[in-house]
Amino acid sequence: MPYDLSIIIVNWNTRDDLARCLASLVPACSRLATEVVVVDNGSRDGSARLVRRDYPWVRLIATGRNLGFARGNNVGLAQATGRFRLLLNPDTIVHDDALEQLVRYANANPEVGLLGPMLLNRDGSLQPSCRRFPTVSALLFRNTPLERWLPNNRFARSYLMEEWNHRGPREVDWLSGACLLARAELVEALGGLDERYFMYVEDMDLGLLAHRAGWRVVYLPSARVTHAVGRSSDQQPAAMVKAHHRSMYLYVRKHYGVAAALLASPLLALRCWVMLQRAKPSL
Repeated sequence: MPYDLSIIIVNWNTRDDLARCLASLVPACSRLATEVVVVDNGSRDGSARLVRRDYPWVRLIATGRNLGFARGNNVGLAQATGRFRLLLNPDTIVHDDALEQLVRYANANPEVGLLGPMLLNRDGSLQPSCRRFPTVSALLFRNTPLERWLPNNRFARSYLMEEWNHRGPREVDWLSGACLLARAELVEALGGLDERYFMYVEDMDLGLLAHRAGWRVVYLPSARVTHAVGRSSDQQPAAMVKAHHRSMYLYVRKHYGVAAALLASPLLALRCWVMLQRAKPSL
């Protein structure tokens, strides 16, 4: 019987989070034909050993080194056979029938190429996981000195879609890759994620490519998943800040050209500097 869902989890040194995530999948997948693929990116914390010992129903691919998010997911996607492919972070907990709801909605709406649940912080509060494509104004007023002067500015709020209560299904620009359902036809047509992005922005890129290919991108808040945020990236905060801004530069260059990327470079450099100051440990 073909699988309804292939779940791809890319892990790097988050053994305990991964264990909780996999445990949550047991009830969440009980009424779905599901395969789970864990791509371990050279973890040194015993993650691979844990999966082999405690989760024999998981297909483990140990890469031996950190391939990054996009390339690691592509390794898993190459092994996937389900009608739908779910990118899932190891620092997530899947609740109740969230995956069933995603698959059911995708089955009923064949024009939907990407589908995402409501993400929650560990305290149960809303975690913004559907966003608009960034504008120059959003780049100027988010994670820069201007945000300190205008912390509740409309440009950053618009980017995060904070003017909306997030309570009903809605077509959006892009969705967080922490938990993202993709139709197999879409993934295969695009050849997976763009591996030039080591970390970050690959989900934004995927959303834009899906729209351009004529697919709908939909947020489904009745499906809920808790996301701890940054459990891998927090291990190397400065490196991850730099990776994020490099990915933003690649995104602008890829979709808007070299001239736009050169114009955006000073602003991205400023944002990177501001975020690096925040990433420094207190002395």
